[in-house]
Formats: sequence, structure tokens, C-alpha cells
Amino acid sequence: MGTIKLFDSIEKDDVKKMLTCFDAKKLHFKKEAMILSNLANNTQIGIIESGSATIIRYNYNGSRTIIEKLNVGDTFGAFSKTYTEELYVIAAEDSEVIFFNYSKLINRCKKNCEYHNKLVRNMLEVLSQKMQDYNERIEVLTKKTIRDKLLTYFNLLNKKQLTKVITLPFSLTDLADYLSIDRSAMMRELKNLKEEGLVEQKGKRIQLKY
Repeated sequence: MGTIKLFDSIEKDDVKKMLTCFDAKKLHFKKEAMILSNLANNTQIGIIESGSATIIRYNYNGSRTIIEKLNVGDTFGAFSKTYTEELYVIAAEDSEVIFFNYSKLINRCKKNCEYHNKLVRNMLEVLSQKMQDYNERIEVLTKKTIRDKLLTYFNLLNKKQLTKVITLPFSLTDLADYLSIDRSAMMRELKNLKEEGLVEQKGKRIQLKY
């Protein structure tokens, strides 16, 4: 439980008590299984306990855009009201997800659990981080060229990972979907960046040379 941001500073035994109090349930999902649909209008909070998932929007022509990558400890669900379109949470690998109802979080239980205040504070921090991530995504997507989108995204990862050798959280195919660009065009631009000596790339590892 220690890697779950929502449970920071809450003792393991208290987390177990809290999940019982919240009538939480743990569900298992196979890779590519639908974890949740209609994300913006659901009443549950989901927490990735193991594995990973992606939040996806399908466009009118059937193409997809990756909105967010969810790793262990990340949350999704009822507070995702910044998204107005219909979104889906899809398992990127075999995963376990904890679910509980949002009302359990915002309403104090009859037992007046001492850890509830910590949980609310943690949720505010999670929401703050999500807004920061959302703003960063806007910064990337508003760049006019594929090169600028790639370099801006690489720079953001550089700041987060504190290294010139960054690791992409996506496959290259998923990266194109995340940046809302054509994969073939992205690969051509990535090749140009390598030929110009700006980056070196091997699989999901990118070394920044600038």
C-alpha cells in the first residue's frame, strides 16, 4: 500500500480498516480489458494497486487518443470532471484495481475515523498533481509541429526523471496516440532528431544530447 499516493502517511492497518469502512472491493483485469467506461460520469474512485492502465478517448473515425497513463498508486474516477467527453480506462497489462464510492471519501463516516482527514488531504494533493499534469499535456498539445511536441514532451520527462536518459512511459505507437500525431510522421521526425544529433533512441529509452 505504501506506493499508493492516496494512502500516504496512513498506517497499513488503518488502510485496511478504512477500505473495510468504505466497502471497497478489489477487482482483477486482464490486459486490454475494460476497467471503466464513461469515466466523467461515474461515482467511483479507482486505484491501480498492480499493473497499469490508460485513459483513452475514441474519435468519431475510430482512431484513439491516449489521455493519461495510470501506474501503480494512481487514481481515477469520480473526480475526473475536467474531461467532458466519454473516456475509457483500459488495462495496459494484467492489473488489480481497488474501487470505492466517492461519497465515502467526501462524507465523514459514523465512526469518525482519525485517518479520514489524512485521506482528504491526500486527495487534494492528488487532484493538484492531476491539474499540473493536465496543464503539461495542454502545453505539449498546443505546440504546432511534431518536432516541438516531441521535444517539449522529452523536456517534461527530463524534469520529472532528473536524467538526460529518459524512459518513455509508452510504446512508440502509444506515444503517437498520446501526442495526437500520426505515428509514421512522428517516426520520421524522430529519425531527423537522431540524424541531427539531438537525441539517441533505443526502444523506450531516449538520451537527450542538447
